[in-house]
Amino acid sequence: MCHFIQTTEELNLLCSRLAQHRFVTVDTEFIREKTYWPQLCLIQIASVDEAVCIDPLAQGIDLQSLFDLLQNENVVKVFHAARQDIEIFYHLTGKTPFPVFDTQLAAMVCGFGESVSYQNLVQKLLDTELDKSMRFTDWARRPLTEKQILYALADVTHLRDIYQKMLDVLEKTGRTHWVDDDTAFLLNPKTYENDSAMAWKRLKLNCTKPFYLAMCQALAEYRENEAKRLNRPRKHIIRDEILLEIAANAPDNAEEMTKMRGLPHGFANGRMGKDILKIIADVKQRDESSYPVLPKPYELPRTARSVSKMLRLLLMIKSAENDVAEKLIASPDELDMLAGEKNPDINALKGWRYQIFGKDALEMKKGKIALRYNPEKHRIDLMNL
Repeated sequence: MCHFIQTTEELNLLCSRLAQHRFVTVDTEFIREKTYWPQLCLIQIASVDEAVCIDPLAQGIDLQSLFDLLQNENVVKVFHAARQDIEIFYHLTGKTPFPVFDTQLAAMVCGFGESVSYQNLVQKLLDTELDKSMRFTDWARRPLTEKQILYALADVTHLRDIYQKMLDVLEKTGRTHWVDDDTAFLLNPKTYENDSAMAWKRLKLNCTKPFYLAMCQALAEYRENEAKRLNRPRKHIIRDEILLEIAANAPDNAEEMTKMRGLPHGFANGRMGKDILKIIADVKQRDESSYPVLPKPYELPRTARSVSKMLRLLLMIKSAENDVAEKLIASPDELDMLAGEKNPDINALKGWRYQIFGKDALEMKKGKIALRYNPEKHRIDLMNL
């Protein structure tokens, strides 16, 4: 039977052992289909010596020793696609784990392509097929079977081997700091702070008029706060399409709101309907200068379009030469800005990205280097002009 920790005493002893190791691998199982905040159902953690499942739903269990381990600067916490896991721990503790290593991020630096899945990494690096037969398990149900626990543990036991193989590659190529630079985003608390006032930016807006945007902003903020307060998904409060329709129609009273399609019977005269009518009235009374305005998307000058296309080809070449995913080096928007602006403030011109791509990109833009097809080697090379 696998070790399945359900008491504070066992957890404290485990974390004391794990704190002696250079790294631990971590994964979580959670559900959020019926809640706003993810419900943590299982924590898997492993060192080179042991692998354990922790039951955060066990009655009376105190997870503080685990939280302390996640903050232990002497132990690297290894995740794959870390953002959702870190978000859970951030909302439980107000802190992000540190230090962190994300194998999905490292995979893009090690030549495994963009956003490679854990399953693909296991297959490519360990020549093992990952069992995904229980990926739709309800991890909140108890008791868990031995098969479920074994299935969950595989996510951290394979991760140990993947981490060590990737670390070897990064150290041999001198790219360890490349991953460190991009991990900063994962460790920034602002990444996980759901500012209700910014919730409207998630909507698929079909109009850019300031009044409509102001309505969307106010209604989305209200919905976000209600979802947090009731711990229910946004769509269970008001669906996006209904919110957008209310913003577009901006009814003045319950009678007008009742005529709108898609609203439940009695909604307009209920608490939420009354709240929304007040929000609409408040927005209408505001000075128009307070309405939000969407920034204009960057428009690439016609004269720079050919330059942008050349930069895309250069990026493809440099990505292949250095075995790094293209999108990790530069985004399409950054390439357009590089082509159309004199001194763009973009990541592609900073740090290691500048060394493998940005430097040559600027030289190409100045007309000092060009691309040439090499028929003997069937490839495109750079040539000085």
